[in-house]
Amino acid sequence: MKKVIDRKCYDTEKARHIASWCNTPDTGDFRHMEESLYCSPKGQYFIAGSGGPMSSYARSCGNNETCGSSDICLVTKDEAIDWLESHNMVEELEEEFGNELQEG
Repeated sequence: MKKVIDRKCYDTEKARHIASWCNTPDTGDFRHMEESLYCSPKGQYFIAGSGGPMSSYARSCGNNETCGSSDICLVTKDEAIDWLESHNMVEELEEEFGNELQEG
């Protein structure tokens, strides 16, 4: 997936994949959503995701209907950490941001 944001191209094929998450394996579920966290070659974190017509990726497709779609959203380093933490991706969090973590 590719998207140009502020004249910069973000491409999942060229970025480093960090982690993926999916809320349900049933792609026929209207609430189905999947997201992947990436880091661009220049160090910008972004989330590439897609989802069904009842997910946060829903978009209007006319006549009071919604369709599923996909998108790329830029995130800060802190937002990337929060995303990994919210999905309990401990290994990926330690690998990517180990120096940002402290013992509890």
